[in-house]
Amino acid sequence: MKFKLATAAAAILAVCLFASYASAGQDKPVIKKHTATAKEKKPKPPTVEEQIQGLRQEFQGQIDELKTDLATKDAELKQAKQAAADAQAAADRANAAASASNQAIGDNAAAVTTLQSTVTDLKGNQASLAATVSDETAKVKKEFLSPNVLHYKGVGITPGGYAAAETVWRSHATGGDIPTAFSSIPYEGADAYSLSEFYGSARQSRVSMMVQGKPNWGTLRGYYEADWLGTGITSNNNQSNSYVLRQRVLWAQAETNSGWAFTGGQLWSLATEDKVGISNLSGDVLTPQTIDPNYVAGFVWTRQYGMRVTKTFKHAAFGLAAENPQLLYTASLAGNTPYAVVGSAGANGGNYNAAISASSTTTYIQNYTNQCVQWSSSTTCALGTPSAPVPVYATIVANANVANISFNQAPDIIFKAAFDPGWGHYEVFGIAGFAHETVYPNTTTNSVKYGGIKDIAGFNGGAANTNVWASSSSSGFHNNSIVVGGFGGSLRVPVIAHKLDFGAKGLYGPGVGRYGDSTLPDITADASGNFAPIHNLSGLFTLEATPTSRLTLYLNYGGDYAGRVDFSQQVGVNGLPSTLGSPAAEYCPLSATETGVFSCTKTPTAADIAAGGAWGAHWSTPTAGSVPVGYGSRMAVNSSCDTPAAPGYNSGSSNGYIPGSPSSSTCTGQTRDVQEITGGYWYDIYKGDHGRLRQSIQYGYAVREGWSGAGSPALGAKGTENMFWTSFRYYLP
Repeated sequence: MKFKLATAAAAILAVCLFASYASAGQDKPVIKKHTATAKEKKPKPPTVEEQIQGLRQEFQGQIDELKTDLATKDAELKQAKQAAADAQAAADRANAAASASNQAIGDNAAAVTTLQSTVTDLKGNQASLAATVSDETAKVKKEFLSPNVLHYKGVGITPGGYAAAETVWRSHATGGDIPTAFSSIPYEGADAYSLSEFYGSARQSRVSMMVQGKPNWGTLRGYYEADWLGTGITSNNNQSNSYVLRQRVLWAQAETNSGWAFTGGQLWSLATEDKVGISNLSGDVLTPQTIDPNYVAGFVWTRQYGMRVTKTFKHAAFGLAAENPQLLYTASLAGNTPYAVVGSAGANGGNYNAAISASSTTTYIQNYTNQCVQWSSSTTCALGTPSAPVPVYATIVANANVANISFNQAPDIIFKAAFDPGWGHYEVFGIAGFAHETVYPNTTTNSVKYGGIKDIAGFNGGAANTNVWASSSSSGFHNNSIVVGGFGGSLRVPVIAHKLDFGAKGLYGPGVGRYGDSTLPDITADASGNFAPIHNLSGLFTLEATPTSRLTLYLNYGGDYAGRVDFSQQVGVNGLPSTLGSPAAEYCPLSATETGVFSCTKTPTAADIAAGGAWGAHWSTPTAGSVPVGYGSRMAVNSSCDTPAAPGYNSGSSNGYIPGSPSSSTCTGQTRDVQEITGGYWYDIYKGDHGRLRQSIQYGYAVREGWSGAGSPALGAKGTENMFWTSFRYYLP
């Protein structure tokens, strides 16, 4: 830059010098003429030297001036260079500041974007918060005005239940009110079969209460549910353990956050089907949607004491329970029946019912005698002593207990696994039960009635005055134990999602009859009096449809079965009849009794009586044969099961006629199976914050069939029922 300025200055100086010389070579300067009135004196012209000197001075002045200008330009150049440097530095600083500013602007833009997003979120949160506050306010207001849960200290209390107005009509009378006693449907030969029955009742109305608290490790629950379907004098442990006020379910539970649950009390049995996983909540149990509180034949269930532990996973659950046992025992044995101690009615002073439902008195002739017995010639009867035999009567009273409580050895053990893979619900389970008894094989019906009685003429051709039957004896008594149980499974799958479901459930095994809806017997006795389990089968198929949110339709078909356990007992062998019955009267002359030679007769002559002797009892030799033993024996007689019986007249009281049934001697009628098909609907007239109002009609057709046996007809007994129920219920919200 400095070199360029110097070059420019030199160029300017050269131009100036050239211009000066050029000017000197031009024409002389014009001297103006002045006109004067007087002639002035002309000045002396400068000399050449003076002109050269003047030019030198002028050029020197110009040179000095150029030097001064160059110095000034140089100073200005330096100043410009400094200004340029300063400007560059300022520009660099400006660039740096601009970069920083640009970065700041970018940061500010990002901050502005973030701020805008935050503001947007705040606006959304504010709107959501406002909506939440509004919802919470509405919820608090609702909870205050109409709470779903009542809060007391650290727990929530949820009341529940419904009031029900219900009716039932059956084509053949059972005397069972709203519930159907399936195993007591009358056979065609019973008086009650000729009459229908109608009952209206509110006894199925229900109350319930859930109490729930939530410590930090899980949930504590207590639940109670009751209705008015109990019958105080007949409460038992057979299936629903329904003690008055009818205790349906009553339990306590501790459930951890990890899925373990420990529950104890009266529960739906672990064998009963659940909707999802394993639950003991009544709303989670898959009961048939019937009005009939005895549900439907084939449904597997009990409600009884239980202590269970369950573990729930995402798609599976497993449970183990110990539950209250009860043995349903039936024994069909001949007269030579070993006496087995299995259970009894309750004991006075305890909590089980000690009452009896019926008492039948049987009076029979045990022996014969005279009013005066003459055994020697030195003794004579008073004048006028009758010679006719005088019967000696004895009485046996047979009591039917209101409730037989079995003497249980151990609780029933039940295991269940439930699976919910995403489509449907599936269960498998097993039941194990334990029963024991004491058997007295030398205590029989005959030994009780005739033990120690003598046959005057020699029973079965034996010596005179020998025992007809040995007295009862404890000889040979022993304890006997048996394990019973079975396996079952169930499934419930959606055929059409949220519209149509199909379900199936079954249970099979020896000694599980009480878990079936008809409560058929579990165990009978063999010919020795020992336990013989009955193989039971229960099964149920279900269709449930929900065409609208208010309407539910259902159809069920199921049945319970008790297998044949067929034994027999020989009679008339070695002089052992099935029953001795009433003996015949015979007279033995005195001489015969003295000599040991018997000539006893049923029609003594006057001479025989004059000779003296004694009247006594004699049993004829029994005919050899066999009698039925067990359950459903092929030797059982069912000839009168389908023949209308004469009405029974209760002469012992003012009750008059009572319905009669075919004679048990000609209608054993032990139930083989009970089947039922039933269907109906539930319609929600209203469902909302103010509760639920429902209406329903159900129809059912049931058949009870007995085991076939000897006689005519060879087929077993049969009874059918056509049934209609109606229900009108209001549920708490």
